[in-house]
Amino acid sequence: MTRLALIAHDDEKPTMVALVQEREDLLAEFDLVATGTTGERIAAETGLAVERKESGPIGGDTQIGAEVVEGVLDGIVFLRDPLTSQPHEPDITALLRLCDVHDVPMATTRSSAEFLLDGLASESGEDT
Repeated sequence: MTRLALIAHDDEKPTMVALVQEREDLLAEFDLVATGTTGERIAAETGLAVERKESGPIGGDTQIGAEVVEGVLDGIVFLRDPLTSQPHEPDITALLRLCDVHDVPMATTRSSAEFLLDGLASESGEDT
């Protein structure tokens, strides 16, 4: 089963929820994991099952990074707010680096997320 991590900074959470709602049929076939509040909002607003990690600033990004290293993630959608300083920027940078090192695709914008989901769907044989 395709395992996908979902992460969104506060200003990007509405965009993430909208994306997940639009792709709910596809994502229902995926094993979803998310950082704390993002996962809570997705589960509440869609009814999808989401494994929740800690909030990003208190270790959730690092927990997702560990899954990258373990080779259990097929991709990450991380809708980042590039105009707001994040107190846990070192964790975010480490996650980006781990994705590069382990060749795990990460989408950081809505449009790149759509391409990533289409690619994962075609690999898993799901319709987009």
